[in-house]
Amino acid sequence: QLQLVESGGGVVQPGGSLRLSCAASGFTLEYYAMAWFRQAPGKEREGVSCISASGGSTNYTDSVKGRFTISRDNAKKRMYLQMNSLKPEDTATYYCAAAIYSGSYPCVPYYDYWGQGTQVTVSS
Repeated sequence: QLQLVESGGGVVQPGGSLRLSCAASGFTLEYYAMAWFRQAPGKEREGVSCISASGGSTNYTDSVKGRFTISRDNAKKRMYLQMNSLKPEDTATYYCAAAIYSGSYPCVPYYDYWGQGTQVTVSS
């Protein structure tokens, strides 16, 4: 059974850091492009960052550029999101997603599999 499980969320003060992890099971990760999305209460889900199947290409939404870093370890079947200099507006539920695409582009228009999410709260 294909499954994605996020972890690493929590409560952090503004300016702090968190590292999210997405563990994959039931499929070979190197054939999948992956991404992080987030959804804040009352807002639409937005793409945060994406990474190609090999990890060679990445992309970020403008609001997190220079603060967040996406990475992946296909051997460990994990994807990560290092979040630094966190702001209250980063508060949201963060989801990881995977798409069957092994090309060089980091982002794809549709993702096949989703995790259940992990809550990130940035508050003083």
